[in-house]
Amino acid sequence: MKSQRPVNLDLRTIKLPITAYTSILHRISGVILFVGVALMLFALDASLSSPEGFEQVRDVMGNPLVKLITWGLLSALLYHLVAGIRHLIMDSGHGETLEGGKLGSKIVLIVSAVLIVLAGVWVW
Repeated sequence: MKSQRPVNLDLRTIKLPITAYTSILHRISGVILFVGVALMLFALDASLSSPEGFEQVRDVMGNPLVKLITWGLLSALLYHLVAGIRHLIMDSGHGETLEGGKLGSKIVLIVSAVLIVLAGVWVW
């Protein structure tokens, strides 16, 4: 009996379709948001505790590394939002074909890139 199973399972050599990349990025952005919400809630709690706490958070937010982290969290949020809207549209029955899925993935990447750049301008 001849097996038709793949012999090479090195994931670095397998070319994935664009829909797979957008799906993987959607999951990664969800994990980043899960961790990032804890950081942002901590900062919110500190800023609302007292006027001195607000000043401390404002001073920390001026640090370039913290700005980069904030931009990364906003980027994850924006990508996750746009990809989630795509999933809602697909749940309504639109874009379920292979061509529609590819087009939707391209739209998600383009819209997300524009929003992420705008968020970067806003943060910096």
